[in-house]
Amino acid sequence: MKPKVYIDGKEGTTGLQIYERLGGRDDVELLLIDEDKRKDTEERRKFLNAADIVFLCLPDAAAREAVSLIENDHTRVIDASTAHRTEPDWDYGFAELSGAHRAAIAASGRVANPGCHASGFISSVYPLVAQDVIPADSALTCFSQTGYSGGGKKMIAEYQDADRDARYASGRIYGLNLKHKHLPEMEYVCGLVQPPVFVPVVGDFYKGMATTVMLPGVDAHLVHETLAAHYEGQKLVCVAPFGGDEPVIYANTMAGHDSLQLIVCGHAEQTIVTALFDNLGKGASGAAVQNMNIMLGLDEDTGLTV
Repeated sequence: MKPKVYIDGKEGTTGLQIYERLGGRDDVELLLIDEDKRKDTEERRKFLNAADIVFLCLPDAAAREAVSLIENDHTRVIDASTAHRTEPDWDYGFAELSGAHRAAIAASGRVANPGCHASGFISSVYPLVAQDVIPADSALTCFSQTGYSGGGKKMIAEYQDADRDARYASGRIYGLNLKHKHLPEMEYVCGLVQPPVFVPVVGDFYKGMATTVMLPGVDAHLVHETLAAHYEGQKLVCVAPFGGDEPVIYANTMAGHDSLQLIVCGHAEQTIVTALFDNLGKGASGAAVQNMNIMLGLDEDTGLTV
């Protein structure tokens, strides 16, 4: 019997992208709620409890409410919100971090899907802390440029408006209070003593992401060797040759893909690591589908574009 899958919040950007990746598959059965009942609590309760796998593509409070509506022990949840990413009872959905992470996802009933900016940061930093290349008390800095689709329907409309403010054509730095919502999971998952100084930037392109971590006093070749060894054999995370293929890095390089590439640049005394991926792919919906595949015992890249 095919696993039954329900997307709570299918109308949002992440939900639509998950639906797009699952819509053509014949190995799962999608449960579709009537459009006029998608906000009806009792109707949602019925679908949440009928599904084998539920994707939550909701604001944090609504995601917590949805979990409370599940009244059985067989419905497994993948939450794309920030609500549960630092909860010890939830498993963090980045399988490539370690064998333990992958095994936990496979057996889990509750998986927290990583944030987009956090995915770029953690993919670079977690292995370096785990291998003692950098200490857990490092004072790290990071900037992350993303396509405007990461801001959801409202931001997409703003950027695609023919009469938009001319300033939208330039980089848009935000999160200026240095309290971005992805910071807690960056610190928690990597085991850091303090959060990084983190600045996100929206660019005038639809999708794609480049998250760069700066490492003063760290040998770039050691970093490259460590990351290459850590991700060797992974299907959806790879490490480029040292310095990358070009003398520049374009933030939208991985748009349309569900995989992530790390590029290490620098020299013996300074290093930068840039994670290139699609904010809607490995940064959101692609990662969620990968987690579903692992939970169901399927090839993890099923239905995904590598």
